[in-house]
Amino acid sequence: MAADRRQPEKRANVNLENYLQKVLPSSRISMAIQQYHNKKQHKEPVIFIKPETALCDITQPILLPKGLGTVHHEIELAVLIGTMLKQENDQDRIKSAIKGFAVALDLTLRDLQQTLKASGQPWEKSKAFDGACPISGFIAAHEFGDQQKASLSLLVNNEIRQEGNTADMLTAILPLISYISRFFTLRPGDVILTGTPKGVGPLEVNDELTLHLNDRILKTRVIE
Repeated sequence: MAADRRQPEKRANVNLENYLQKVLPSSRISMAIQQYHNKKQHKEPVIFIKPETALCDITQPILLPKGLGTVHHEIELAVLIGTMLKQENDQDRIKSAIKGFAVALDLTLRDLQQTLKASGQPWEKSKAFDGACPISGFIAAHEFGDQQKASLSLLVNNEIRQEGNTADMLTAILPLISYISRFFTLRPGDVILTGTPKGVGPLEVNDELTLHLNDRILKTRVIE
């Protein structure tokens, strides 16, 4: 998909590095896909899991795997769970269990994913490899504002690739967490990535990335 070449609106330059908070070593990442109105709709959210070894610091250069084909970017709002949730339907309990929010990239080995899809195999090798989830520090939930009105954008070499708002999600964040907790007990330190807006595309060595989460800005780059 061709990149949107409009320039982003000016935002306050508040670096996400100021909000660094360590994720627990036992963290598990739950992923939702096709979550925005411009995506193919499903009756229920589509969920998969990344291991904690996929997590890496997005403020450090992003390392592309060698010899595994094209790597695509997917910017997402990440939610940090602070208390255990198991088959939880109460929206107030779910909201109080959210400890913070961050910006993350769901990196995908797109060529491998297409091969796996074609043969009916699971996607884990294309989605859950080491370093497949670069993530920022977390903004405390009480400082974040309305999670259902959060804006996200990703620029690659100063051109907008992805831009969206969580108001456009097919399944809102609290119902999404409730749905995931029906199948997987969510523990403190678990992270949920909530889906990506349109515009996913390939990353190349030496690409310069600028990520926006509301008025906060983070920059990183791609290496091999």
